Amino acid sequence: MKPEKENSPQRRPLRSSSGFTLIEIMVVMVILGILAGLIVPRIMDRPEEARRTKAAIQIQSIEQALKLYKLDNGQYPTTEQGLQALVEAPSVGRLARKWRDGGYLDKGKVPLDPWGNEFVYIAPGLHGDFDLMSYGPDGEPGGEGKDADINNWELE
Repeated sequence: MKPEKENSPQRRPLRSSSGFTLIEIMVVMVILGILAGLIVPRIMDRPEEARRTKAAIQIQSIEQALKLYKLDNGQYPTTEQGLQALVEAPSVGRLARKWRDGGYLDKGKVPLDPWGNEFVYIAPGLHGDFDLMSYGPDGEPGGEGKDADINNWELE
């Protein structure tokens, strides 16, 4: 009897190919470092931009509440009555004729701007029926760049 030939290919010793070489890991680290150097500076300004956008949205929301107040009562709250007139019936100045139960703002309170400051409300305003603004991160009137005020008459 002849020994049977195996139909399988010759067996070669298996080479361990698991894991990465040090060079491969170093190349990946360099690429990640380059990407981080390009992307991180752009992302770092995003929180401030998000706060400014939130302030603009809050101003627009308060504007809508003020317009509803005027529809019900025939006029905007005075500067003396302030934005508080949107959450509780005014007790000074010209009183609201048909103040809505529950007020005009959700959660029953006037929100603070994203930097924790109160919005500034002036009625009658210098730029329209009323002026509504946030003084931005510095909390002071005026400012440029990141410290610039956010004003209702400048929003679209």
